[in-house]
Amino acid sequence: GGSLLDIGGGIGALQNELLRAGFKTAVSVDASSAYARVAEQEAERQGHTDRISRHHGDFVDAASDIEEADVVTLDRVICCYHDVQKLVGLSSQKAKRVYAVVFPRENLLSKIGFGVFNMYFRLRRSPFRIFIHPTSVVEGLIEANGLRRQSHRKTRMWQVMVYSRQD
Repeated sequence: GGSLLDIGGGIGALQNELLRAGFKTAVSVDASSAYARVAEQEAERQGHTDRISRHHGDFVDAASDIEEADVVTLDRVICCYHDVQKLVGLSSQKAKRVYAVVFPRENLLSKIGFGVFNMYFRLRRSPFRIFIHPTSVVEGLIEANGLRRQSHRKTRMWQVMVYSRQD
């Protein structure tokens, strides 16, 4: 029966899955029009359209207009944003109970892999870049907003961290 705020929700996979699992409502914030269109089609296919509200644009710019939610998620979003302080600081304030993030590890594999991608973007004259923000900075911002880490899992390139609000 809880509420979800999915920042950078993409095609809506997490939103639809959590609604199917019992969440009451979801809010999706995404800067990509293409993802938003696909997410809307998928929500309609799964019968969730009336339970998801969508905001198109940059979460940091819209944060003051977005309500708190029981659970806030950022799945592979932190790495796409240049200002980690604003993104993580503002988004972690919105979590009433749980805050979950997936972002790159600070290891050689990630640095090389994302470095190659960034070189490709530069060659294509794309302004998009991938960032590897220090884990200690991300954690510090989250913990400064009263959340404590409950889980930390790692793959070769990614880390998944789940925090909860301590009452």
